[in-house]
Amino acid sequence: MKRYINKLVIAALAVGAASCTGSYEDINSNPYEPGDLTGDDYALGSQLNNIAGCVMSADVNTIQFTDALLGGTLGGYFSDANAGFTESIARYNPKNDWTRVFLKSDQIIPTLYANFGQVETISQSTGNPVPLAVATVIKVAAMSRVTDTYGPIPYSAIGTGDLVIPYDSQEAVYDQFFQELSDAIAVLHANRGVPFSPLGDYVYRGDIQKWIKFANSLKLRLATRISFVKPQLAKQMAEEAIAGGVMESNDDNATWKYFESLTNSLYTAVNYNNNGSVTGGDTHAAADIICYMNGYNDPRREAYFLKSVWEGLDYCGLRRGWTTFDKTWGFNFSGVNIKANDPLIWMTASEVAFLRAEGVAIHGWNMGGGSAESYYNEGIRLSFEQWGASGAEAYMADNTSMPSAYTDPSEQNPWNGSLSSITIKWEEGASRETKLERIITQKWIALYYNGNEAWAELRRTGYPKLIPVAYNGSGGVVDSNLGPQRMPYPQEEYTNNSYNVTQAVNTLLNGPDNMGTKVWWARGNR
Repeated sequence: MKRYINKLVIAALAVGAASCTGSYEDINSNPYEPGDLTGDDYALGSQLNNIAGCVMSADVNTIQFTDALLGGTLGGYFSDANAGFTESIARYNPKNDWTRVFLKSDQIIPTLYANFGQVETISQSTGNPVPLAVATVIKVAAMSRVTDTYGPIPYSAIGTGDLVIPYDSQEAVYDQFFQELSDAIAVLHANRGVPFSPLGDYVYRGDIQKWIKFANSLKLRLATRISFVKPQLAKQMAEEAIAGGVMESNDDNATWKYFESLTNSLYTAVNYNNNGSVTGGDTHAAADIICYMNGYNDPRREAYFLKSVWEGLDYCGLRRGWTTFDKTWGFNFSGVNIKANDPLIWMTASEVAFLRAEGVAIHGWNMGGGSAESYYNEGIRLSFEQWGASGAEAYMADNTSMPSAYTDPSEQNPWNGSLSSITIKWEEGASRETKLERIITQKWIALYYNGNEAWAELRRTGYPKLIPVAYNGSGGVVDSNLGPQRMPYPQEEYTNNSYNVTQAVNTLLNGPDNMGTKVWWARGNR
């Protein structure tokens, strides 16, 4: 049985259906041999772009759940701002509809593999391996977000013809990621002179060298993710990535520029139910990120946030997991300053610099000969440049400023605790743990919008220190100080793939199927 989905389903996926009821089972049914698309750059571009949309979706319904209500809130960037969201991820009591999306949305896995099969066919028929290599890099970027959400997932058997899909351990999934990235990088290196049409490539416009840099940078990110559980493999993969060439300039940033003439889906999602508010709608800026940036007097605030309506408080965030909310005062808090035509940010040179800083300071890896301090400062400098902010040098030299205390002018969801005493300026003589917190805190600020990556790093390292949610509805499953460690498997899995999901829980998950069980790479010792 072949990997291709029914022609009518492909057409439906290509126009971006808004439902979140699809599943990977669909990929292995209704085999369909595609028509003659040989040499058709338009078809290839369309399929590659559909695959790109599986990293951060162009579908508003999907991205609202994956990046606004899940990653954005758990990463400490966003706070739900809708009184109806009483059963939410931010309050640790979400319904299945909120947590199933990464595995069950028809905009992610079914779209990814349907179009991946089409690209594979075109690459084979034209004798050009470059499109398939690029598609593989994007596939890893998309599926890494899925496994980081749940832990063990179906991966190696997707697309093989099985109609009930067995799960792989997260360790096995990561092993396959590294192999796929290494193979794709080798193909791209060997074919740098092969024409690759920019049609449909809304990331790098057909620039193979930049795809190589992104692939290596993604490899470095994933290597760092497993650094505390599989240190030898992490070192090998990280140093291979550096040797192959990673992002070093903001010109290398991996951003999906699909919205130059369309409306950015995340912009629409955070502004749902805006009703004319100047600060946004269903999603506002979280208290956590603003407390850090206020305390540091961070010049990037203007680029990140919309000013609050509270008198005398330019930047004021809403506490996540609020106990009570009403938009009459809730919309006074700062909003998310994302523009309608902004690209979606997958990965940046700033993040890579911070990864290199950690590689040197924490793991003793060869990251290219620079010091931890030089990479740390470069991460800050690149982030300031990316967001058009000035004052990076003064910011890096600040050795006294600390995150500010939280002020809740509404007095509805107060918190009187302290966040962190971490300062900005690099201190070579600091302890290993202090260095880790300093690196991750600044990387977290630079990662703004990329909440799923921030949430992953929070679970891996324990940093940055965030404000506990105002209401923990998990019934004791989730530690308020640690936050959720994963999302539970969709209820549909227990109906449609019962044996395999049960096996995964019993033999691979290392704990009950709930939000308190740590994923594999978060169980390591720092």
